[in-house]
Amino acid sequence: MKRIYLDYNASTPLAPEVIKALEPFLTAHYGNPSSQHWAGKPAREAVERARGQVADLLGCSPEEIVFTSGGTESNNHAIKGAYFALQHKGNHIITTQVEHPATLQPCKFLERLGAAVTYLPVDSTGMVDPDAVRKAITARTVLISVMHANNEVGTIQPIAEISHIAREREILFHTDAAQSIGKISAKVSELGIDLLSIAGHKVYAPKGVGVLYIRKGTKLEPLVHGAGHESGRRAGTENVILDVALGAACELAGSWIGMPEVRKLRDFFWSRLDALLGKSVSLNGHPTERLPNTLNVSFVGQSAADVLSKLEGVAASTGSACHEGSVKLSPVLKALGIKKEVGLGAIRFSLGRGTTRSEIDYVIDQLQGLLLR
Repeated sequence: MKRIYLDYNASTPLAPEVIKALEPFLTAHYGNPSSQHWAGKPAREAVERARGQVADLLGCSPEEIVFTSGGTESNNHAIKGAYFALQHKGNHIITTQVEHPATLQPCKFLERLGAAVTYLPVDSTGMVDPDAVRKAITARTVLISVMHANNEVGTIQPIAEISHIAREREILFHTDAAQSIGKISAKVSELGIDLLSIAGHKVYAPKGVGVLYIRKGTKLEPLVHGAGHESGRRAGTENVILDVALGAACELAGSWIGMPEVRKLRDFFWSRLDALLGKSVSLNGHPTERLPNTLNVSFVGQSAADVLSKLEGVAASTGSACHEGSVKLSPVLKALGIKKEVGLGAIRFSLGRGTTRSEIDYVIDQLQGLLLR
């Protein structure tokens, strides 16, 4: 059976360069990075080298990089850490309706502890209005959290504009950059943010590793308490193998910013579907301000699950889920105002470094055969 992977927004394969970088730490370099003897020194040097590689990609100081277990932990640390550290100033958080659950659920948790959370709507392209952020700010606002790019439809948010508003009011600003790292520029000086989350498995590193960028001078309550690892910001012995892998992946990612060849393939894919299917297919997300690898389309009147089940060997994601016999539209598509009969036919095709023209041609041929019979 032919196998075609078009689910890179869900997870990526390990890059060969990443595998090569981590291999020595599976066998030879097993020491604890906190140990001062001969076995610990190579581990410590490797972690700090990896920290520098991540910092270079973000354009920040290595001291502002904290290794975590992934994007979910990074988001939890940023949101809960800011809230607990700033309770003396206020209890109000601003976010959007299209955030990843790793942002929405920590906010819901904090509501149980007394937080007031504003979930801003987005327009039909998935974009939040910076002016809506400005209007939502109160004297009690301590944190704004808006994702850099949406994982489902790929819409890129106006982070620099929102950060300018946050700085004017001296409010901490966090962005979940799990989907944007290695696809578009995420230099912290350009974005103007205080906190930024990375997930390793979205950028050709292993699962189970991530980063939280914490701007120098930003006070957060640690999420994990214990010894003084990560300069006292995250307790627990460093995972040298995974940190090294993420560092190598971030160094590699620097040469992929913009993904011009992937963007061409993505645009070709959409143009062919649009030409073949006309009004029977619609694009979800922003037409231009969108991740270069992401194509979320609705096959109108179709069940996305049924279409995918007939695309033999093709790995992609649907925009709906089946629960107890009924099909529910994803919260993101619902927030975009997409009608149920359209949204239930939504499939996210997310391309990657390994995607080829022949693979896209194959999927187009298969879809044409399925939908034009």
